[in-house]
Amino acid sequence: MDQKKIGVFLKELRKEKGITQEEFAEMLYVSGRTVSRWETGTNMPDISVLVDIAEVFDVSIPEIINGERKSEIMEKEVKETVLSLSDYAEAINQKIKGRLFILTVIAIVGMILFVVIECAGLDTPGSIYEIIASAGLGLDFGMLIVLAMYLSGLLGKIKARYKIRRGTNNKG
Repeated sequence: MDQKKIGVFLKELRKEKGITQEEFAEMLYVSGRTVSRWETGTNMPDISVLVDIAEVFDVSIPEIINGERKSEIMEKEVKETVLSLSDYAEAINQKIKGRLFILTVIAIVGMILFVVIECAGLDTPGSIYEIIASAGLGLDFGMLIVLAMYLSGLLGKIKARYKIRRGTNNKG
């Protein structure tokens, strides 16, 4: 923390506001000499006064402590980065929703096939219908397991581990 820098910053803020040291001191219920010491960097404002200073000059306490305003360019870059990340996350979420929808449709079709074959009594041992019904039921359980792994994040961890192993095998 650079006291001189903070002092220069406070002086700049006061002059931007067009007030004297005495006027500023009266606003904060301190002496003009105290304000002078802050601006020269020989003393620092008490923590309790920082809130009032921030309100008077419409700046944040971190800006006062850093002795400079936040860069508007930096703020703009941060906003753009956050918006880009938000767009990226939305695209990923849409992709996930699409995959989950496809898995759900496949599971529903498998379940319908199973139920129709079971209700119609077509699942006689060794018949093609029994094979289709068994495949439908197996497909449903498989999809449920994949969906559970996907939603719990386990599938992502397995995929990441596979990528790491594959990457190390390709290097060697």
